[in-house]
Amino acid sequence: MAEDAVIAYGSALDLHGKLHTIQNRFIYLTKKRVMTSFDFRDIKYQAVSIPLALKELGHESFGVQSIDRLGQEVLVTSLERTLVDVLDRPYLCGSWEEIWLSLESIEYVDMDQVLKYALLLANSTTIAKLGFFLDTHREALMVPEHYLEALRKHCPVKPHYIDRNQSQPQKMIAKWNLVVPQSLINREWEEPNANI
Repeated sequence: MAEDAVIAYGSALDLHGKLHTIQNRFIYLTKKRVMTSFDFRDIKYQAVSIPLALKELGHESFGVQSIDRLGQEVLVTSLERTLVDVLDRPYLCGSWEEIWLSLESIEYVDMDQVLKYALLLANSTTIAKLGFFLDTHREALMVPEHYLEALRKHCPVKPHYIDRNQSQPQKMIAKWNLVVPQSLINREWEEPNANI
């Protein structure tokens, strides 16, 4: 499809074994200009452009690693980059429930790499989403406070929506200047008696 193809977003989560629900979509990054996606054997192949901020800084390969997949070397974004990428372009992974459950399956990330990559993207809304996710999962991911403080310095000045297309009730998270759907905060996808 492209000599420089890098498996990314939901497909990277899948390759790393972290995607909550199997998807029939294969997403890859490329510098090659590919206009349309295509279907082959019930799988949709979709080329995605490399984030502009990375191109401008010459960091297109930040967080890209080579792994062996059934004897074939393939390029894939690292878990650290994928964590940030999925929050940056959530439409390339699925619903917020899918995103949250997938990202929650990550046991460990190198916080230095997560922070460095988020700051390279230089998107205040993405940084706020990342900060909110890490803040709500700080114990599970063992996130030191100074990483959250570093992210807060780059949050939006005015409130931004985690998802502008939500019609359901939302709540302002002042700490991150982020408006978040109540269903995400309350984890409404969980069974009411799941802990019994």
